[in-house]
Order: sequence, then structure tokens, then C-alpha cells
Amino acid sequence: MLDNFNRQINYLRISITDRCNLRCVYCMPEEGIKLVDHSSILSFEEITEFTKTAVRMGIRKVRITGGEPLARRRAVDLVRMLSGIKEIKDLSMTTNAILLTKYAQDLKQAGLMRVNISLDSIDPEKYRTITRGGEIQKVFDGINSAIAAGLSPIKINCVIKKNIDEPDAAAVQKYCDENGLIARFIDEMDIEKGQFGIVHGGSGGDCANCNRLRLTSDGFLKPCLFSDISFNIREMDYASAIKLALDQKPECGLNSYSNKFYNTGG
Repeated sequence: MLDNFNRQINYLRISITDRCNLRCVYCMPEEGIKLVDHSSILSFEEITEFTKTAVRMGIRKVRITGGEPLARRRAVDLVRMLSGIKEIKDLSMTTNAILLTKYAQDLKQAGLMRVNISLDSIDPEKYRTITRGGEIQKVFDGINSAIAAGLSPIKINCVIKKNIDEPDAAAVQKYCDENGLIARFIDEMDIEKGQFGIVHGGSGGDCANCNRLRLTSDGFLKPCLFSDISFNIREMDYASAIKLALDQKPECGLNSYSNKFYNTGG
């Protein structure tokens, strides 16, 4: 699929929940968020049928996100349903790894290919502060479980304040080098102010080469994280929603007052 700027759109990011078991300081306010009512959340059947349509139109890469996707019950079942769509060449998940020890092997058996894991510091106290209470040992255990399950390559997403040489980022890079992991450094973003940058070690944030669409957990298809444009897939047929998203995908992200990291997957 080509958009109006001749970009090949082949990547769909699917948020399956706005719930999360952490409260990262750059993702959500300390007091928490107003959660989407369960009745508004897309069913696994709706997600699968939409994805089948997207695949028929050219999507080949699918990533499951949240919130924290493993906080949604039966997330493994959704992976199994999506992995049955043979045209998908890359089926992955972004997770904080807190629950990965429990689910890594089942996810692999269900057809998940790889994981991206959020880790902004390897210092236990600093990690606890950033996540407002997270236990870093659970992350390390989750990473080891992912390695054992064969969910590779494993990419580590580290949010940085200024540059990749700051102490926490350098320590994360060293940890990745020692454990056969791929480090990706993401500038701390502000969606409302339109502050973002190209991911170091990845492709995110590069508007000229953006290849993705985003589906929120409550059924809105968004062509850009830094735009308020969206289409309710429950109010039109799936192909029409995708065509509209392609037609209105902006050349470059500006800002957004409707998108949040916890409900669009970052």
C-alpha cells in the first residue's frame, strides 16, 4: 500500500489494552488514567478480522502493544489467532517483561516471533523510580525467559533524556552487549508539543520513511501518533477505514491532543 507521499505502508501496530502494571513517569500521570470501559475494547475476533483485511491490502508486519499487552487476559490466544494469518512475516510484541516469565514459552508456541522490552535503567532503585514501583529483577527474569523461549532477536527500548551517552543509557547498552540483546534508544517524546526524534538503532520517528498505521484498543485507526486524525473501524468497513487512513496520513507528524502512549503503544 502506498500513501500520498509514496511511502510503502506495511506495518500495523495494535494496542490491545490501555491497562498497565507499571506507571512510568513519561507515560502516564501519577494519579493514573481514566480507563477505557471493557465494553469498548475490541474483541480478539474484531482485531483478527481487521488484521486479515489489512494483510490483504498489504500489511506484512504486526506488533502487539498496550498499555502492557500481557495485562490483557488471554493475550496468548490473540497471538495464536494472528499467527494463523500466513501472510504476516513479522509478528512481535512490545512488553515491559514483568509478566514475561509466565508467558514467554506459551507466546512462542502460539506463534509470536520476537519481543521488544522496555528498560530505561538497570539500576534497581532508578528503575523503581521511573516505573513508580517496578521490580527490575522481574524484567531480567522475563528477558531470560524470552531468550530461553527463542523470542529473538530481543530488542531493548530505552528512553533517554538527552543522548545515548548518558549514564543509564550507557549501562543499558553494556547490559545488552553482554547478553546478546539489541539496544534501541528513544528520545523522550511529548505528543502534545510535537517533540520526537528518530530512534537510535531503529526506524521510529523518521517521518519520511514511516511505514505504519496504528489501531487503538477501542477501535480507532490512526495514521500517525503525532496527529489527531483517526477513523472508527466499527463505524465503517475495514477496507474503507484503511483507505482513509492512507489518504490522510500526514507527510510529517506535528502534535496530538487525543493520543497517549498508554493507549496507542508509543
